[in-house]
Amino acid sequence: MRAAAYDGFGQQPDVRELPEPTAPPHGCVIKVEATGLCRSDWHGWMGHDPDIATFPHVPGHELAGTVHAVGADVTGWRVGDRVTVPFVCGCGGCEPCRRGAPQVCEHQTQPGFTHRGSFAEYVAIDHADLNLVGLPDQLSYAAAAALGCRFATAYRAVVAQGRVAAGQWVAVYGCGGVGLSAVMIAAAYGARVVAVDVSPGALDLARQHGAEACVNSRETDPVAAVRELTGGAHLTLDALGSPATCTAAILSLRRSGRHVQVGLLPQGAPELPMGRVIGWELEILGSHGMAAADYGPMLDLVVSGRLRPDALVTRTIGLDEVPAALTAMGELPPTGITVITPRALA
Repeated sequence: MRAAAYDGFGQQPDVRELPEPTAPPHGCVIKVEATGLCRSDWHGWMGHDPDIATFPHVPGHELAGTVHAVGADVTGWRVGDRVTVPFVCGCGGCEPCRRGAPQVCEHQTQPGFTHRGSFAEYVAIDHADLNLVGLPDQLSYAAAAALGCRFATAYRAVVAQGRVAAGQWVAVYGCGGVGLSAVMIAAAYGARVVAVDVSPGALDLARQHGAEACVNSRETDPVAAVRELTGGAHLTLDALGSPATCTAAILSLRRSGRHVQVGLLPQGAPELPMGRVIGWELEILGSHGMAAADYGPMLDLVVSGRLRPDALVTRTIGLDEVPAALTAMGELPPTGITVITPRALA
């Protein structure tokens, strides 16, 4: 198969021929029709993820396609089924998996990190009966690929962890793919959303997808601006992942507010305003993807048109364009979501 791969952290990726994966007894092989290009893929390429240990490595963790082969122990899926998959795949046997939380599985696998991912024509997925999600016929592969990490992660962060409610103020720090998804989802649930970013283009997209107000944090103090607009947000999300945005999001809350950390922070804990957390009884929560079993309500909203992940896709590229696009993400992250169609050049 053709795949985009690299031979070491920070080394130039290229498109090459690699062996097609085989289905493990409990897993499957998916023919990739669309896969998202995410900043997490760039972090992996830079060596920021300790799970990547074997080279050559194929990144890619947001994917949609059809089942190409199934293992002998798989009972729920057949060749040709249209599917997507969470970026965190559970083992099914540990305590978190048994209580329905495979997104924090003790033995989790992640395509594009713990094993070769979806910047390829085919990708293997473990424990298919637990981890695959069937796609409605109305949902395109590109839209489904956008769900895999950023949209599903944002959905759970806003709805389950953040407990968003109509009329509440929500401040979203960072308007990349996760942040724009969070803006759209919070607005769909009736919240009043403030979007914070340094990019005018990202803020324009946030406004298009439901933000009531936008703050350019390069031009103004975002904490002061958010507090002036909202009186203190009920819910904040750091969708970028930096000590500065994490701290600013927490300081933007009103008393008894809730902060959800979604963006991955650099190694080493940032200095957080814990005096404020204690004195104002703030809630600090993490959110790490979403279990396959929890996709139903989100997919219902997508099919109904209340949520439009396809509207966040701003660029589609072929496999041969991946090396340049991946390496550029550190300096020139794209606005919106970029989707790769690996088989377009097959």
